[in-house]
Amino acid sequence: METKIGSLDSCKPATCNDVGSLPSNGVVSTIQSSAVPFNSAEATLGRHLARRLVQIGVSDVFSVPGDFNLTLLDHLIAEPGLNLIGCCNELNAGYAADGYARARGVGACVVTFTVGGLSVLNAIAGAYSENLPVICIVGGPNSNDYGTNRVLHHTIGLPDFSQELRCFQTVTCFQAVVNNLEDAHELIDTAISTALKESKPVYISVSCNLPAIPHPTFSLEPVPFSSLPKALSIRCFMMFIFVLFPVCRLSNKMGLEAAVEAAAEFLNKAVKPVMVGGPKLRVAKACNAFVQLADSCGYALAVMPSAKGLVPEHHPHFIGTYWGAVSTAFCAEIVESADAYLFAGPIFNDYSSVGYSLLLKKEKAIIVQPDRVVIGNGPAFGCVLMKDFLIALGKRLKPNATAYENYHRIYVPDGHPLKSEPKEALRVNVLFQHIQKLLSGETAVIAETGDSWFNCQKLKLPQGCGYEFQMQYGSIGWSVGATLGYAQAVPDKRVIACIGDGSFQVTAQDVSTMLRCGQKSIIFLINNGGYTIEVEIHDGPYNVIKNWNYTALVDAIHNGEGNCWTTKVRCEEELIEAIETATGAKKECLCFIEVIVHKDDTSKELLEWGSRVSAANSRPPNPQ
Repeated sequence: METKIGSLDSCKPATCNDVGSLPSNGVVSTIQSSAVPFNSAEATLGRHLARRLVQIGVSDVFSVPGDFNLTLLDHLIAEPGLNLIGCCNELNAGYAADGYARARGVGACVVTFTVGGLSVLNAIAGAYSENLPVICIVGGPNSNDYGTNRVLHHTIGLPDFSQELRCFQTVTCFQAVVNNLEDAHELIDTAISTALKESKPVYISVSCNLPAIPHPTFSLEPVPFSSLPKALSIRCFMMFIFVLFPVCRLSNKMGLEAAVEAAAEFLNKAVKPVMVGGPKLRVAKACNAFVQLADSCGYALAVMPSAKGLVPEHHPHFIGTYWGAVSTAFCAEIVESADAYLFAGPIFNDYSSVGYSLLLKKEKAIIVQPDRVVIGNGPAFGCVLMKDFLIALGKRLKPNATAYENYHRIYVPDGHPLKSEPKEALRVNVLFQHIQKLLSGETAVIAETGDSWFNCQKLKLPQGCGYEFQMQYGSIGWSVGATLGYAQAVPDKRVIACIGDGSFQVTAQDVSTMLRCGQKSIIFLINNGGYTIEVEIHDGPYNVIKNWNYTALVDAIHNGEGNCWTTKVRCEEELIEAIETATGAKKECLCFIEVIVHKDDTSKELLEWGSRVSAANSRPPNPQ
């Protein structure tokens, strides 16, 4: 983690404007000679930042206006390739950038100083936990106010502007405070490249008086992140590489060879090895390499719950989700009885381990993290990239399908929920049976924290179907903003969001933004009267919430503007009719289906998981 703060002399002119030359502060001031004329409206900090966002693949920025960021927003709007989406609050703007980053690989949000920054902080922390590169941009104080004893609004009343920065230091991998045009170019480019390199959020604060001021460092089209200039001096080339581009990580060749040799020896002598994909496959960009390894070795292939959607479930050796006692049918039996297991990118926390109850043995495991491999109780190999390791390992393993053959022998196809009686109260397992039928390569599933975690895990994803949920951070309400961001990032997919009533009450406002953007997601609002996941961990009156008329609320938000359709369903017949309407006559609308179910109607997996997590939470203190 690194923080860079500009100097206080915000309007000092550059000392050298020659092509490829270095000004006194050591930053490459210009790269190419096809300049945007200096003093042009496009040679400003605001337009430079906008162009950089477009270059890395961001075409939508989620924002909440405030007096410190208004000028910056003007310049973002002026960028032809950038669409500014106003959200109802900063938390949802951050969640939307999170959802967008899951689909596009990077997201961005813009808020105002402190009141906006601290509001978006929770969403940025979630993105950090999920290894998502989110560019969080904050409109900051006037550059002339830094270093003075002035007290500004939107602060806690002290002449100290660093409170927001200090909060972001623990949940971002780089922080840039841009209050000086001289080094603004370098700070912005370093922040963005660091986000891409580390796959973590970054924080960029831009003084409110700087976005509109032309400066020589912005008088040229910025060099794309994806290509190098044809002619640069050696000195400028080195500055260019380290300032403008994500540093390419490389495996240590000797370490890679040693790790592969040790892993191949370990796995080739096993009788029934398996492989399990974890959530860090995404940050390691190793999903394809993991599948290639499965193709070559024939091992039974499973995923951890937070990796669902990262590995194709139509793979011939896929056996489901490994989640300890709440795994999909027959998966845990195969994984935990294996004599060797390769975990690629796992996160073993109290939730993913079902209250630390996994029946795994360290001496049987190979743990592959994005840049490290640990085999059994040792040895460990550092500076070995997961992608390189998996590709090289695939060439050294002997085919072994024993574990998959065992799975195939014991597997019994899923049963079906009991047939509903006419007009019988709708059951959750019947609901998800019908959601399963909705899925295709043109859909994506967003699962909110709660019982939807467990019900959605049992969905079988067709080829091309997206799937996202926030397991590590588990912030209720995340799915509303994430649905907004994901749907905006992938407009050719129809997002199916499964959201509990308690979670929806946290972030409901940005259904409004979905309507403004013309999105056509299907939201299943599961109304069971409270925080069901909390009930199964530890019940109490605080888990009961005030019931809302959810369809009426969404109708009020709709207010005749945009395409929206709402309905309540209480039985299977009404659910079937609602889904037919949502996929037929109202397929171009945002469809909000409130599903009313019994408060105690939960998945069996939540009941098991909740009791084990409760036991872990209630462990007495160790003796002193």
